[in-house]
Amino acid sequence: MSKTLTIVMPVYNEEESLKLFLPKVIDHCITNSYSLILVDDGSKDKTSEILNMQAANISILTVITHKVNKGYGGAIKSGIEECDTDYVITIDADGQHYLSDVDNLFAKILETDADLVIGSRKGQLSASAFRKVGKGIIRFVAKMLMKLSVYDINSGMKIYDTKLVKKYLKLTPDTMSFSDIITLTFVSNRHLVIEEPIQIKKRIGGVSTIGIRTAFETVMEIINIIILFNPARIFLPISAFFFVFGVFWGANFFFQGKGISIGASTLILTGLIIFLLGLIAEQLSALRKNQ
Repeated sequence: MSKTLTIVMPVYNEEESLKLFLPKVIDHCITNSYSLILVDDGSKDKTSEILNMQAANISILTVITHKVNKGYGGAIKSGIEECDTDYVITIDADGQHYLSDVDNLFAKILETDADLVIGSRKGQLSASAFRKVGKGIIRFVAKMLMKLSVYDINSGMKIYDTKLVKKYLKLTPDTMSFSDIITLTFVSNRHLVIEEPIQIKKRIGGVSTIGIRTAFETVMEIINIIILFNPARIFLPISAFFFVFGVFWGANFFFQGKGISIGASTLILTGLIIFLLGLIAEQLSALRKNQ
């Protein structure tokens, strides 16, 4: 029995790019017997009109409309939850992705029986220096916290085993950090995650929503990664630092017959408290992942 595929595309204020890109996506889906789910994430331009007009005439197309903006991750989650095919692939609505790469990633996941295939943009120019630095920080933290064999963890083009990704949606945020967290969730749970090179091009139109707000989301993302996947790896070294520093500081006073200094006691106590917090965080992490 042949495997089926759904393309999920989150859309937010992409009126300009949709006029050119959407007809190509629809034709590609019809030609290859793919399903298509478009999620209008509370757009304020004419995006909704364009999507609903197309949906009225095309059976393979489903449009989901959010009354208010839920965020990139929230839109993707709404689309994936509606999928009933074997696999689901996410692409961006700004026209940066080549539709031929959808076919390539679909063929790759069928060939390898992988659980997640990431469309890797490694080696290609980033949209801005700001985004390049942000991505670099995220990759650094992720590799520090776990054994990570993939490079482009926040690529917008990924193809998933639908049943598996639905299982993990509850662990993911509604923000731009969805792409990173879902990848790390698959890796953390020891599913087969591989990369396949893709090409990207300049967005057709519209304005990217990446900005200063993304910097704050990146900080929150790092915190989420730490707490969710490997809190002990952060808490324990910090705890050991305070404890050992306190012991050495206190030993100097102790062997001089001056007892234990207040500073050394504070450092040792701080180390013990952080150690206990780390144990609690580790238990909460295990409970959350096993829900």
